[in-house]
Amino acid sequence: MKQKLIALIMFVTFAVPTGTALLMATPAAAASCPSDNLFGIPAWYSGLQDTTTCNVIFPSSKSNSSALQNFVIKVALNVISAILVIAGYVALFFVIKGGFLYVIARGDTGNIATAKQTITNAIIGLIISLLSAAIVMAVSGAIHT
Repeated sequence: MKQKLIALIMFVTFAVPTGTALLMATPAAAASCPSDNLFGIPAWYSGLQDTTTCNVIFPSSKSNSSALQNFVIKVALNVISAILVIAGYVALFFVIKGGFLYVIARGDTGNIATAKQTITNAIIGLIISLLSAAIVMAVSGAIHT
C-alpha cells in the first residue's frame, strides 16, 4: 500500500507541469500564433487573439456589454490559470525541498519528521491546486458554451 502511494505521489509530482499545461491549453483559434505561454503559464490574453495578425482583440466601446463581459471573464480565467500553474510549481519545489531535508536528516527523528511534514503539506497543496485548476476549467467551459 505504501509503495502504491509513493508511486502515485511521484506520478502526480512529475506530471504537474505537463498535466497543468494540458489543463490550461489554449484554444484552437490561437493555433496560428506563436505560443503564448511560458513554462505552461498562460498569457493573460490567451484565446483573445486575432488568428491572422495575432493581436489582442479588445471589445470596442460600441460593442454590446456581453462582449466586454466575456473579455473580462476570459482575462480573469487566464490570470487564475496562471496562478494555479505557479502554485503547482511551488508545490513541486516544496516536495523537492522536503526530499532534500529528508536526505540530509541523517537519522535525526526531529528533522525526518519535519521533512515528512513538508512533503505531506506540499502534496496536499498540489492536490488542491490540481483540483482547483479542474474546477476553473469546468467553469470556463460552462461559461463559454
